[in-house]
Amino acid sequence: MRPYLRLRKLLDMRERAADLPAVIQGGMGVGISSAQLAHEVSRHGGLGVISGVAPDLLLARWLQDGDPHGIYRAAMEAYPDQEFVARTLRRYFRQGGRAPNVPYRPIHRLDHHQRIEAVRLAALGAYVQVRVAKDGHDRPIGINLLEKIQVWTPAVLFGAMLAGVDVVLVGAGLPSQFPQLLDGLRRGEAVRLTLDVVGSTSDDDFAIELDPAAVVPAWSEPLRRPALLAIVSSHVLASYLARDEGTCPDGFVVEGPVAGGHNAPPRRMALDDSGEPIYGERDQVDLDRMRLLGLPFWLAGGQAGPERLGWAQEQGARGVQAGTVFALSHESGLQQPLRRALLANLAQDDVRVRTDPIASPTGFPFKVVQMPGTVAEPAVYARRDRNCDLGYLRTAYRRSDGSIGQRCPAEPVSAYLRKGGDAEDTEGRVCLCNGLTSTAGVAQLRGNVTEPPLVTLGQDLAAAKELLRLHPDGWGAADVLAWITSEVSVGAVASPARSATPF
Repeated sequence: MRPYLRLRKLLDMRERAADLPAVIQGGMGVGISSAQLAHEVSRHGGLGVISGVAPDLLLARWLQDGDPHGIYRAAMEAYPDQEFVARTLRRYFRQGGRAPNVPYRPIHRLDHHQRIEAVRLAALGAYVQVRVAKDGHDRPIGINLLEKIQVWTPAVLFGAMLAGVDVVLVGAGLPSQFPQLLDGLRRGEAVRLTLDVVGSTSDDDFAIELDPAAVVPAWSEPLRRPALLAIVSSHVLASYLARDEGTCPDGFVVEGPVAGGHNAPPRRMALDDSGEPIYGERDQVDLDRMRLLGLPFWLAGGQAGPERLGWAQEQGARGVQAGTVFALSHESGLQQPLRRALLANLAQDDVRVRTDPIASPTGFPFKVVQMPGTVAEPAVYARRDRNCDLGYLRTAYRRSDGSIGQRCPAEPVSAYLRKGGDAEDTEGRVCLCNGLTSTAGVAQLRGNVTEPPLVTLGQDLAAAKELLRLHPDGWGAADVLAWITSEVSVGAVASPARSATPF
């Protein structure tokens, strides 16, 4: 790249991330980082972030539940393909909601074939959530994606960009293809994403493509390019992404191992007496190296609170990302009975969050709240029939004939083995797709059995306990932001008040 073009690109990157807030709300679970939560966070001065996982499924289920306040149908009215909107409403909308004991109608499932109706629903679902989150204010809104959920990525990005999303955050993988995806979609070009396929050879060329004109035929307007923040747990990974213009994000969220949801595995896998991964000095992020990259970064994982924000900024970070305190707020998508139970247990200092090294089908460690009535309870896990009807965390693999198959270690064991998987990989695996969907209040009904929930939070609960002390009846997003940003003076805080930090 010519020097002046490189300089222009670097200036564009800094401009996109220049005015982002000091506090970023985490993009959590399936629907926990709801559009309503993101709306309130941004309206009160933070960066509100919606979860980009399963927007197609959530929209279809919200419509089947009757969309009682009409907010999702209102957002759909502005979508540039009203013919597809009409088809979606005919297929899924139920006035007054589903009848009792009626299961949700399934959606068209996406895979590497990229069937156009499934692509369109994913784009529409992402559009709707961003549109709802941005309604009535001009503050930035972000969307959080998992890099490992590749077959949904182009469609979700396109739908979010149609709605004017301001920031894309990506974790759980190496987001090296995202800058070029975003640049291509901004120009209205067909984009291509190379797939990670287990067992592929150097002669294989597995990829998916998305042509914006095929997804929304009537669309012709240019799109604005959102900022890209890569969620990393290592300065080595950050340096790798930043070394090339084609892979460099506009900034980073540097996440420590106490953060909720998926975590990067430790550099050297070892387990403690309770079976949890041990993170050591090799897993600590060198903040000096992060500063040298010259790109803005935020610290995440046990970083909520005014003293943490002050300390983070003293280390050169733009600010912090907080998840657990927002997940427990009034506006999150966490279903009310679970929230009430968690707050009651928190008041009794009776919430345990375990880093489970095998629960997630992705192979990444995953934070699981040990809670009765959820999949974390052995008896509940044992009663649940294994199935894989959603498939967001399936892994692509190369069949013997050179074609692509999809498998998940949380699916029925016999099916996984038929697809060439190892029986050992299935032990202890949890269907995160159905468990997290249940946690967000849209659990599937199978016969007369409702899918049990699975709850994830961060392991550092000190901030949540402090907010509960300040707000015994619970708190909202505005309360979280007011507390985190209270009495912050850069340079006045020598070190974090709590010890659980990897930085």
